[in-house]
Amino acid sequence: MTSNDPLDFLSSNSSGKSPSSSEADLIQILLYEIIRVKELIAYYNSIPNGGGQLGAAILSELVAEAYTSLVDYDVVLMKKYYDLLQNCD
Repeated sequence: MTSNDPLDFLSSNSSGKSPSSSEADLIQILLYEIIRVKELIAYYNSIPNGGGQLGAAILSELVAEAYTSLVDYDVVLMKKYYDLLQNCD
């Protein structure tokens, strides 16, 4: 049976260089929040007459900065963007 979890690769990482459990947890929950907020961006973009463009632009910037924190492996910024994304709706 296959999983529908888009982040299943995090728990089945076979490389020897895996982050510690708490760091992996932070990475995983941040990625889930990014996915959730990207769905919100699609919703805001679907609002007629450009009514959601400002919200979509703000959320897109937050997602881009959250990705950057992941790429830079900045745990402090990852936590910050997780908290920020968690409050997006």
